[in-house]
Amino acid sequence: MTASCYQCGLPIPPAIDVSATINNQPREFCCTACLAVAELIEGAGLDNFYRYRKDFVAPETSQAADAANSVDYTAWDNPEINHEFVTSSDDGCQQANLYIEGIHCAACAWLIEEYLSRDEAVETVSVNSATHRCLLKWKDNTRLSSLLKKFTEIGYQPKPAIATETVKAAQHENRLALMRLGVAGFAMVQVGMFAVALYAGALQGMDAEWQWLLRAVSAAVATPVVLFSARPFFIGAFHALKTRHLTMDVPVALAIGLAYVASCWATITNSGEVYFDSVSMFTFFLLSGRYLEMRVRHRNESAVNQLSSMLPHYAQRIKSDSEQSEGAGSATETVMLHQIAVNDYIHVKEGGTIPVDGEVIEGASHVDESMLTGEAQAVTRSIGDNVAAGTINLSGGLVIKVTAVGRATRLSAIQHLMDEALHQKPSQVSQADRLAGYFVAAVLVVASAVALVWYFVHPADALWVTLSVLVVTCPCALSLATPVSLTAAIHRLRQLGLLVTKPHVLENLAYIDYVIFDKTGTLTAADITLHAIEINQSRHFTNDSAVEIAGALEQHSSHPLAAVFKKLGTTLSADNIQTVLGAGVQGSIDGQEYRLGSWLFAKKAAASDGTSSSLDLLEDDSRSQGIWLFDQHGWIAHFLVSDSVRAEAAPVVSALKSHGTGVELLSGDHQTPVKVVADAVGIDNYRSGVSPEDKLKRVSQLQSLGHRVLMVGDGLNDLPVLSGADVSMAMSSATDLAQIQADSVLLNNDLRVVEHALGIGEYCRRIIRQNLSWAVAYNILALPLAAAGLVPPYLAAIGMSLSSLLVILNATRLYGFAKTPSLGQTAECVSTR
Repeated sequence: MTASCYQCGLPIPPAIDVSATINNQPREFCCTACLAVAELIEGAGLDNFYRYRKDFVAPETSQAADAANSVDYTAWDNPEINHEFVTSSDDGCQQANLYIEGIHCAACAWLIEEYLSRDEAVETVSVNSATHRCLLKWKDNTRLSSLLKKFTEIGYQPKPAIATETVKAAQHENRLALMRLGVAGFAMVQVGMFAVALYAGALQGMDAEWQWLLRAVSAAVATPVVLFSARPFFIGAFHALKTRHLTMDVPVALAIGLAYVASCWATITNSGEVYFDSVSMFTFFLLSGRYLEMRVRHRNESAVNQLSSMLPHYAQRIKSDSEQSEGAGSATETVMLHQIAVNDYIHVKEGGTIPVDGEVIEGASHVDESMLTGEAQAVTRSIGDNVAAGTINLSGGLVIKVTAVGRATRLSAIQHLMDEALHQKPSQVSQADRLAGYFVAAVLVVASAVALVWYFVHPADALWVTLSVLVVTCPCALSLATPVSLTAAIHRLRQLGLLVTKPHVLENLAYIDYVIFDKTGTLTAADITLHAIEINQSRHFTNDSAVEIAGALEQHSSHPLAAVFKKLGTTLSADNIQTVLGAGVQGSIDGQEYRLGSWLFAKKAAASDGTSSSLDLLEDDSRSQGIWLFDQHGWIAHFLVSDSVRAEAAPVVSALKSHGTGVELLSGDHQTPVKVVADAVGIDNYRSGVSPEDKLKRVSQLQSLGHRVLMVGDGLNDLPVLSGADVSMAMSSATDLAQIQADSVLLNNDLRVVEHALGIGEYCRRIIRQNLSWAVAYNILALPLAAAGLVPPYLAAIGMSLSSLLVILNATRLYGFAKTPSLGQTAECVSTR
């Protein structure tokens, strides 16, 4: 018998003599490359890999040394090449989104994580064995190519996790699943016809030669089903037993294997019964359920790939004046998308896809933003408005000044968050997996007991009764009950405009009984306008000069209030700008220090010796109103602004209260504007002048009283409380998505999605309970019938498959939850200052 390589599993050629002692045991290898990999794994103390792996490394990836020498990763160090899958973080690190070839099981993921994490340059490494995706984060002073070579050292091939790679992997998986399903389906039909002839012959009489021939042909047709179609079940069962972790593959493989072997023995000896029809039918129905589950999973993954595939490969860049003067021709030129830079000008014609984030400087049009926000109604975009990459220009040509390209766009940030969500596994799924493991153990014990009883009661029926027990009680539905429901719920929330980025969101949404809202940019539309300016008459400033100073201080801020001054423009430039959360901003202009924000914050810029009489002015309640501009000599200007309350805010608050959910408004703003907004939307419990730390304390207080808290904020001043709440939602309009620490992002800024999200959370919990209840009830009811010999194997296969199909179809009801109409264009405008 030809020996197999300990590392890759390939047969060892007779002329090869490569061996070593690994794990205190003599091992043989097919080549020195496999030996090098094995010695490296053992030397790193990672030899548990051989205990937990489910399959050998593929031949093309087992030759680690050859791969390391044949693939040159140095080109991937070039930012112009790696920009599609490598991003930079604020902590000075780089992060790559990779697709790893050669992963076969959780042991492979474990080995990669353990080996890569031992490199001092690696901050974190996370591998998803199901999707073959890897998130690698490392220190910026290390070359990516040096880390990628480490993958090849242990037998894996890294590739960029861009849409083309993941789509190819999904297509390959889909083709292979269809081939397995097709072979099983063809065999089921053919063997079924032979079975009918055998049953008829048993009743009417059939020559032994014909009976043997029909059995032999049935065996020949069923053999590819066992060796090819059912191969995943046998591989899964083998490695599950090897790692002492029972999965549903164990009873499935046991049933198929026993039925096939027993039927082959009956065919050879021309005695007993054959179950080739049951083998083929069982395999076909089980593969049908798994294929449907795979399609649901691919549907969710394709949402991520669809985002990146929305962008065109080319753009129409408007030539600069110098370029146009150098030669004749059109004022625009067609360039590759990666050649577009910030501050370039591009033209997007009617019907075209906007390829970058930017500001409209010429033209007006309706833009379809549904793929980003979930809002079906097109929005109007004209001069001064921002547009996002991936949206579609519907009704007129636009000239756009580029503000972000590639990985810096809002579209890319959304895709990045969705990628991270794919790597996380909710605890509900883990609990269901553990429950299925215990259930499988119980099934095996019961099946053994049934086989023993029938062996003494009626030996001729012992085998098929045992097969029926194994088949009918397979916990497929139990394993699918939770993940398919969560997948459908996350997909529906994404359609409504809520991007879920953390795995615990759906688990906690169903239990939320208290909702806290921020004010500016959350309950209000952040459509802030400056309606009055009060100038300190004792100072030599005008309205225009005060606005210029304020605009310079706010030039780099993304707070909604900053947009007021940005729109007015400025010719000044501020240095040493510092933002104080919930208070304001400070900086220097031409050596003079200024502060812009609340009265208490801004007045600290004034001289502490009290020489300025201007500090004694305005002693009434107007100090708490509006935005103040100070320098070291006192106050300069007092800006009064107004904001519009979101049209849907009051109905949403009313709906939450009618369902018994507590609602509270926490704002760092002053008493009067907070009260105005609270009264407008119907919130009785509100607090003003609350710092980010105080918001977090309030959430902790509510949680100590037993409440489950949802925090909805703009993602700027609310980062601490967003992290502390049971579930947090960040509005997307006023912040960089890539920096949001919230559990979810409200992409369309539609507060009605908050109400729908709570409903979907409750609905998802109910669906999961229904699925689990059905799966358990079905097994409890079917088990006695099968053990009593009342359910033949083919009916057991149909029943088990229908049980799984029912669970999947029940979960898909979540796709139709909450049909949200489009908002009108009107909004109530109230003074919030």
